[in-house]
Amino acid sequence: MGDIVGKLWGFCHTLRHDGIDYGDYIEQLTYLLFLKMADEKGVAVPKGCAWDSLKAESGVALTDHYAAVLRKLREEKGLLGDIFAQSMPRFNNPVNLKRVINLIDEDDWTGMDVDVKGAAFEGLLEKAASEGKKGAGQYFTPRVLIQAIVNVMQPDPRLPAGRQAAGTGFTVCDPACGTGGFLMCAYEWLLGATRGALDRKDWDRIKKRTYYGQDLVPRPRRLALMNLFLHGLEPRIYLGDTIYEPDRGERYDCILTNPPFGTKGANQAPDRDDFTIETSNKQLNFVQHVMTVLKPGGRAAMVLPDNCLFEGKAGEVFKLLMQDCNLHTVLRLPRGTFTPYSQGVKANVIFFQKGPATEQVWIFDARSNVPGITKKDRPLTAKHFEEFVACYGKDPNGRSKRKDLGATGRFRSFPLDEIKARDYKLDLTWLKDDSLEDSDELPEPQDLAAEAITELEAVVDDLREIVALIEKEAAVEN
Repeated sequence: MGDIVGKLWGFCHTLRHDGIDYGDYIEQLTYLLFLKMADEKGVAVPKGCAWDSLKAESGVALTDHYAAVLRKLREEKGLLGDIFAQSMPRFNNPVNLKRVINLIDEDDWTGMDVDVKGAAFEGLLEKAASEGKKGAGQYFTPRVLIQAIVNVMQPDPRLPAGRQAAGTGFTVCDPACGTGGFLMCAYEWLLGATRGALDRKDWDRIKKRTYYGQDLVPRPRRLALMNLFLHGLEPRIYLGDTIYEPDRGERYDCILTNPPFGTKGANQAPDRDDFTIETSNKQLNFVQHVMTVLKPGGRAAMVLPDNCLFEGKAGEVFKLLMQDCNLHTVLRLPRGTFTPYSQGVKANVIFFQKGPATEQVWIFDARSNVPGITKKDRPLTAKHFEEFVACYGKDPNGRSKRKDLGATGRFRSFPLDEIKARDYKLDLTWLKDDSLEDSDELPEPQDLAAEAITELEAVVDDLREIVALIEKEAAVEN
């Protein structure tokens, strides 16, 4: 995949001379990769839109035919039309279009990886991030982290809904789905658990009424739709702002998500009756959203930056969460987990079940005395999470028998009384991090700067809320 990403990225520079910018190139690649993979998998597309029809043309006839293919696909009813909605050709020079088609045709894409388009897309974004190119503001959850989360959460749609919660069937949702990494991995987990032998009576429901998502940005959403469609699924993935739109009333059994970090665009608190705590912090609002849309008895895993565990209104939100849910586990992620997209972000994963109140919180520290993640020398691997998965246990709702490893271990239990005494703030640490005293292990200057920016953004967010509160009180007095 690295070689292919390098090849595709190299051609990106050529296309800039043809007036095709970085984002347009990514988008055109997704259209062409979809048609190539549909051809490899034998997935039916409308007559005249097959991959071979593009390969057969050249010159002006090729650009005309490519425009006709996109037009026909975006006019299709159902999921195909949704995937190609608003698709337009961006190639002005037929020679460049032909070259991209030939580049894609050289490889067997379906034989590489179950989520190959997402991997190629994210690989190109990594290139952009490492080279400081415009357009790398989005970043994605590393696959090995997704797999660890999915392995402990066990999103099994074969289970009768009545055993989980009221409803028509077990549903899996990512309300900030990006390219669909969590949803795709949840389906991969199911294929592994069943060895691909799904019961026919379950298949129609799993195919059409199991996987749900939403994203604010059209391009990643299109990739999520494509990835799942090419694997025989018909997901429902909405386009829109999850936390600022009204609750649509859908409820889910399992939520797996990594809401967008940062405070950009979060100038005001969402106007939603189901959000008890008023805050402009996006991640804390995502926590409130997940509490709303999770079915009773349903379970959730969410990635959150460190500041969401202790700053601003975090204590108020987590107090509410612990009253309505069992927040049973917190995983502190290694430094640099999101390299190269946002090296300075320190993050966690919280795991909770809706229904029983929290009595104790187990915290696994995968950060202290762990060398920071780098792209080349120290990449994130499955080994970083092996001990956590073992400590978590086999029960997806965190009810397995667990052992507190003590002051020198990575896994510890904290009773609710201790958390209450800290105003429900979860920045609990116990291991001395010797790596911070080792000059060879200190983060790079740019990572420290990025970390400082993250902390400052959180402070600015708190100040905005104070200003908003003062303005509201002044308006009442007047």
